[in-house]
Amino acid sequence: MTATPNKAPEAPRKGEFEKSLARLEEVVKRLESTDLPLDEAMKLFEEGVKLSRDCQKQLEEAEGKVEILLRKADGKLHSEPFDTGEDNPTSQR
Repeated sequence: MTATPNKAPEAPRKGEFEKSLARLEEVVKRLESTDLPLDEAMKLFEEGVKLSRDCQKQLEEAEGKVEILLRKADGKLHSEPFDTGEDNPTSQR
């Protein structure tokens, strides 16, 4: 079965994560300022939450794609999910 052109997943744009993260950092800096009106702070907070969720989703998708290829004893390759070390409380980044 071949995928129809209309239903093919859209490839992420290059640098989209970095742009979202940079904007999120700007939003946080603005929210940390004490002279921000409440209305503007609420709008920035909403934008920040959306950006945070978008970045988290992109990270999860990337993590799911990262695989380590290991060579079995018989010489064949198999894939194994990337170990993030999250299950190990002593791991440090």
